Amino acid sequence: MEEKFYTGKTVEDAVAEGLKDLGITKEEATIEVVDEPTKGFLGLGAKAAKVKVTRNQTDGQRANKFVEGLLEILHMPATTELTEDENGVVINVITTSSSAVIGYRGEVLDSIQCLAGAVANTGKEEYSRVVVDCEGYRGKREDTLKNLAEKLAAKAVRTGRKVSLEPMNPFERRIIHSALTGNTEVKTVSEGKEPNRYISIIPNDMKPGRPIREDRRGHGDRNGRRNNDRNDRKGGYNRERRSNSGFTSLASKSVKKSGFGGTYLGNSLKDGNAENN
Repeated sequence: MEEKFYTGKTVEDAVAEGLKDLGITKEEATIEVVDEPTKGFLGLGAKAAKVKVTRNQTDGQRANKFVEGLLEILHMPATTELTEDENGVVINVITTSSSAVIGYRGEVLDSIQCLAGAVANTGKEEYSRVVVDCEGYRGKREDTLKNLAEKLAAKAVRTGRKVSLEPMNPFERRIIHSALTGNTEVKTVSEGKEPNRYISIIPNDMKPGRPIREDRRGHGDRNGRRNNDRNDRKGGYNRERRSNSGFTSLASKSVKKSGFGGTYLGNSLKDGNAENN
């Protein structure tokens, strides 16, 4: 936090000088009176008022400082870039260990974002949306989900059956909904309860039959179960082994237990009715 000392004939004069110098309003500052003014005796020994004016940290600065401290504790060498405007806060993490920071399907990055959003919005009435990204992962993930949405919508139309994806967080569900908003052959709905809420893609001309269950890689029920079973036996996709950092499952579990999960959901969708269902 930027802090400076200012003097004036009165406390008000000193404060005004400080606010003008820092280019901030009184609401954006913390003010501490160091010395009250004294008149002295016949002008002798008179002393000006002295105040300390400190620029308060913004929501983004608080969140960014937290992320930097968290990465240091986790022994993940990284630097951050902060962007803050009326649309919210974006913290971009730059690191040589991007896989450790991102985690399996972004689980570590999501956990960091959840906590950063809580830090930025603690005690606030007006919510600020916080996004934590790493090496452009969010954009790449969004492109992947959009392609998956189009592929599964075509499958739903071709088979005439409802296609249900595996559970996703609200941010990813929003991407699927948005990707298919203009599709006139299907509709999307969110089903289930958190944290197992998922999207179903329903063709307009749905035929009777068992719904198709897809995971985020696009595998159907049969292949998805077979692949998951095989990978679990090999240890390839076991959740406790997915992250090189060893933090993936720990972060996910700690967020669920801590109650910050609700903050994350809001952080994903607070900027409007992002998810349709």
